[in-house]
Amino acid sequence: MTTALEQLADRFVEEYAAAVPTTATYIGVRGHDHRWPDHSPAGNAAVADLLRRTVAQVEATAPVDHREEVARAAMVERLSAELARHDAGWVDADLNSIECPLQAFRETFDYMAVDTVEDWTTIAARLEALPEAVDGYLAGLDAAAGAGRVAAARQVRLAAALARRWAGTPHVPGFFTTFVAGAPAELADRLVPAADGAHDAFLRFADHVERSLLPRAPAADAVGRERYALESRFHTGADLDLEETYAWGWTELARVVAEKAAVAETIAPGQGVAGAMAVLDADPARQVRGRAALQQWLQDTADRAVAALDGVHFDVPGPVRRIEGRLTPTSGAGVYYSGPTEDFSRPGRMWWSLPDGVDDMTTWRETTTVFHEGVPGHHLQIGWTVHNRAALNRWQRVLLACSAHAEGWALYSERLMGELGFLDDAGDRLGMLDAQELRAARVVLDIGVHLDLPIPAGHGVDADRWSYEVALQFLRDHVSMEDQMLVDELHRYLGWPGQAPVYKVGERVFLAGRESARARHGASFDLKEWHRAVLDLGPLGLGPLADELDRL
Repeated sequence: MTTALEQLADRFVEEYAAAVPTTATYIGVRGHDHRWPDHSPAGNAAVADLLRRTVAQVEATAPVDHREEVARAAMVERLSAELARHDAGWVDADLNSIECPLQAFRETFDYMAVDTVEDWTTIAARLEALPEAVDGYLAGLDAAAGAGRVAAARQVRLAAALARRWAGTPHVPGFFTTFVAGAPAELADRLVPAADGAHDAFLRFADHVERSLLPRAPAADAVGRERYALESRFHTGADLDLEETYAWGWTELARVVAEKAAVAETIAPGQGVAGAMAVLDADPARQVRGRAALQQWLQDTADRAVAALDGVHFDVPGPVRRIEGRLTPTSGAGVYYSGPTEDFSRPGRMWWSLPDGVDDMTTWRETTTVFHEGVPGHHLQIGWTVHNRAALNRWQRVLLACSAHAEGWALYSERLMGELGFLDDAGDRLGMLDAQELRAARVVLDIGVHLDLPIPAGHGVDADRWSYEVALQFLRDHVSMEDQMLVDELHRYLGWPGQAPVYKVGERVFLAGRESARARHGASFDLKEWHRAVLDLGPLGLGPLADELDRL
């Protein structure tokens, strides 16, 4: 028999899926794939009312055991953090180059089935509804601007450029035109005009934000302490001591830089990190050429990790043993993971985005990223959660998310694979440390820029305050990416405040919890059982997570 909290959680999943159909598509709740969320002020207010009402109902519900105490606390914390963004007005103003409704208008199609005429009929309906959804989003942005809340001018320009790129031109077809080209011929009379309508809607969006928002957009990229604290609370599920985290980030960055230099010395003695990277990039055994070969390498690497870990270091549930490696249909999306539907009819997927014109890749940087996105990283943690009906209610399994928990676990997983011997190859280990340096650099840059904190002496930065130019040079000094990718990284941090530090901040909590448990249990500490207990908790904000780790 289900408990009152379980019934409430199940009902909220259905209500939230109906209010946010893109989320319904992502998690696999049927019946909403032809619709879009209402991002107008009225639509956003309706979601806020649902959150507010549900928080009150959860707080009034008595948990039946400790498992439900954890679930109840998680539900109150996560829904309240989301509600706080609504109440502060920043949901209406949500516009940036990386994660906002604009991206969902395109990326949602990546998660939709395309196997049957019925599938494409649903896609046609959603495409036909896209112009109205874009207009609702613009209404929300305009209302927020009227209240004085506008994204920084740089983010407005970037979003407009992104919309135009996805719309395409007469000479370079955009995403929607390319997407429907593979549809059944009998639906062309619906899909072609619908794709044209989406094209026009994206161009209209770009024109509108430049005309309406840009004159009112602040020139400064930094959002300031008040908004940063709000966004950090949403992404981490904790009230971070931002100055302490900033100082710790500098210390952690120095540690990783030193370890990275030591590994580089074993690859190319006397040539430094740059010399070691050049040696690795020139190694034919570490090169994958062509998109098909790259996708196959991703798949094979992920499958080997599942096979090696299952039954030894983790007991991977049956449906979670399946993972797909895919390349994104558009460039500029980076690397990310999309979880399975709740019935696993669509499996978890790792997505790699290659820059335009790039079809080759070196593997030494990417091996650790497969562990991050796949097993034991995102795919294991999220797939385990979706599968775990015995320990978690439906909201915990399919809708609960905290960026710091997910990214913290995935970054912890990279380090764990090094500890378990899967990154003993010096090149692969350098790739892991290269990723760690990026994540540590994110901590100091993101907090430092948005809070305008001083840059401490002795860290090789030729400035004592942050600026756009100082931040970009800082990334050039600490991140081995093509320059345009570094610029995109910086724009991500500027437009999505509080998210970039969550990788290292979350990893820090998992590492501290593990060492605390090891100290408590001594010789009886079992790492495999500790991991099982951690995964059985489900996703949590870092505050509740730290409390629960102290019990394990």
